[in-house]
Amino acid sequence: MQTKRVCLWSGPRNVSTAVMYAFAQRSDTQVIDEPLYAHYLHTKYGADATDSTHPGTAEVLASMSTDATVVIRDVILGPCDRPVLFMKQMAHHLIDIDLSFLQQTYNVFLIRDPREMLPSLAKVIGTPVLADTGFKTQHDLLVSLRAAGQSPPILDAQLLLEDPRGVLARLCERLGLAFEGSMLSWETGGNAADGVWAPYWYTNVHRSTGFAPYRPKSEPFPSELTDVLSECSTYYEVLRADAIC
Repeated sequence: MQTKRVCLWSGPRNVSTAVMYAFAQRSDTQVIDEPLYAHYLHTKYGADATDSTHPGTAEVLASMSTDATVVIRDVILGPCDRPVLFMKQMAHHLIDIDLSFLQQTYNVFLIRDPREMLPSLAKVIGTPVLADTGFKTQHDLLVSLRAAGQSPPILDAQLLLEDPRGVLARLCERLGLAFEGSMLSWETGGNAADGVWAPYWYTNVHRSTGFAPYRPKSEPFPSELTDVLSECSTYYEVLRADAIC
């Protein structure tokens, strides 16, 4: 059996965990949560990661390999006894990595309006910079994959929340999968595949039983994030132009 390997390249504070939960409900799918997270933390902050702004850093480093080569070989391209392997990935984790493995995966992008995403991210890691958001990485990766002959689907968080059944059905079609209605709901309390960082990041999705209706943010946008918003918006608008709707 040849496994179809799907990488969801998301930015932080999107609905990526909910998408992972949706795929976890499928009858044919195994899911993996952010297999390159420890590599990212180790590469960016060092072996002890004392300067990391990410909560639970020590737990993450202790829970998985920090060597991207090993992770790619043994996890992303490693053994899987299911027809589909779905991997929730963060685009900004792709630092100092040979990206040739992406020719063996089906790649999907998940984006969210930075005006809504940035204030949420700032509550967890402090004032973010462009590199923390993954937008430029997503944009550059999309250009590279298209040049290599791929046509990666793009999901926009708002459009997904406004029509989860329709958008997921169209995503499945693009991936050559049959849509399963079970993808629209799950039990509260999390998933066995959750990474050890779940207590710091997944509170809302752990309370959920499905995709929450889209609700626009009502709070004023923080003035200290205006500059990074401008940087992010340039890439977001390009990506959103081709989002599944």
